[in-house]
Amino acid sequence: MNEARAPEEPVSCARCGKTADPLPMTWTCSVENGRREYFCEECARANIRAIEGRLDSSWW
Repeated sequence: MNEARAPEEPVSCARCGKTADPLPMTWTCSVENGRREYFCEECARANIRAIEGRLDSSWW
């Protein structure tokens, strides 16, 4: 089974580059091209329709 897990190192937003350690619960995680991408709350809110439509971040 594919279980969610917290990263063991600081993460950065794949969109704006903001960093966080530990990973805030308000951040969004997406798997794109086999890689786990994290997006900060601000970037996720600004692109919620694309996220819900399951568009890869390259479409945003």
